[in-house]
Amino acid sequence: MQTAPGRVRTKIVCTIGPSSREPSALRALLEEGMSVARVNYSHGTRPEHAETIARAREAADALEQTVAVMADLQGPKIRLGTLVRPLDVAVGDRLTLVDRPEAGGEDGVLPFPHPEVYGALRPGSRLLFDDGAIEAVARSVAAGRAAVEVVVGGRLSSHKGVAVPGATLRGAALTDKDKGDAAHAVACGADFVALSFVQSARDLEDLRAVLDASDPRRSVGIVAKIETRAALDHLDDILRAADAVMVARGDLGIEITPQEVPVHQKEIIRRANRIGLPVITATQMLQSMVENPRPTRAEASDVANAILDGTDAVMLSAETAVGKYPREAVAMMREIAAIAETQMVYRVHESPFGEIEHAQPIADAISDATVRIAEEAGACLIATSTWSGYTARQVARERPRLPIVALTPNESTRRRLALSWGVQSLLIPQYASTDDMLDLVSDALRASGWAESGDVIVVSGGIPVGGGGKTNFLKVHQL
Repeated sequence: MQTAPGRVRTKIVCTIGPSSREPSALRALLEEGMSVARVNYSHGTRPEHAETIARAREAADALEQTVAVMADLQGPKIRLGTLVRPLDVAVGDRLTLVDRPEAGGEDGVLPFPHPEVYGALRPGSRLLFDDGAIEAVARSVAAGRAAVEVVVGGRLSSHKGVAVPGATLRGAALTDKDKGDAAHAVACGADFVALSFVQSARDLEDLRAVLDASDPRRSVGIVAKIETRAALDHLDDILRAADAVMVARGDLGIEITPQEVPVHQKEIIRRANRIGLPVITATQMLQSMVENPRPTRAEASDVANAILDGTDAVMLSAETAVGKYPREAVAMMREIAAIAETQMVYRVHESPFGEIEHAQPIADAISDATVRIAEEAGACLIATSTWSGYTARQVARERPRLPIVALTPNESTRRRLALSWGVQSLLIPQYASTDDMLDLVSDALRASGWAESGDVIVVSGGIPVGGGGKTNFLKVHQL
């Protein structure tokens, strides 16, 4: 028994934009293997995002597929103010940043209306402009004013982004715009909301409060984007508070040196795997396919190595949002994943949990036993009956060779499992007893073509249904 035609076990996240938001384009991405549609609230309008989410749902329904929607919040964008004209700066030039919004640039005085940054600057602090194309070092800092010296020159223009590697900007992760966008995403039915520039677990708690207030009846997952030094320093606490994590290599490569990013990427994936937390590897994975129909060999290796390291999902950004070859990019990602998965080392965590404790010791033990028994019993698949998705994620953490089919009465859980490695999900009616569960699971597997009468499967789940982390049942079952 294999996964659905054209599918791989690694999940593919596609950013939806001008190149892919038309219904026919969304359908093409789904046909090639998209599992999660990412809607980037840094661009576009809320009505456009609402339409994109609705179109993604319609396309998935037409193909009888499951797609999760991830709304990615902009986060705090630290930018220069308006310059009278572009300014060419050279190594050794002295500039002054001032906390005022008026247009500037004359005499090297630059408007930089971000009072929170001045409090974090120290003499010697690095400032990176325009995604690191220009670099300066702070020489002196006062209230609302900083003198800096250029160490890498270039051309500065209005509203270019500014990064301050290593600085912790308190209270800046969730902006007023983000709060409004998050509420909008919930109203539109998003399954995940991704928070940019997370610095601590408190940032995720603040977002959780916004999501709960937006619709207390819905459970929306939070994706913590790891792209700051502070997030690396507080990684364990962030993982405990998140529902998924993203290795956001673009801004992370500005916050730390690009040379450090691969090491941190591996460590984030390893720690997320240990607790069964879905992890996405993102940014420039097939960047050359924005303009070209094929990736570079280095990009193919990058995707494959992330999969071999244990990432649940790989993400396409500009490749599918504005690229010339969105469908081809998804197909290439799928083909790379298919080959990499044949070389995977299953049971990606052999060592005991060190840094982070078991969230649900009984459920975790049953999930671990489920994988071992399924392999030894010669089962054709692992079926997890789950309400919250926790059981399925813990089984997927083991990276078993067998297919994982999650069966749930919770439509929200069904969609959110689209982000978890190797998990395919089916919707079943709610059940009240073990016998009901086994009958529903058996019928659903036969009807969907995942199994047939006489097949041996291993089933784990929870009785009674209706809450998370209550896995208390395991059975070797013949259909």
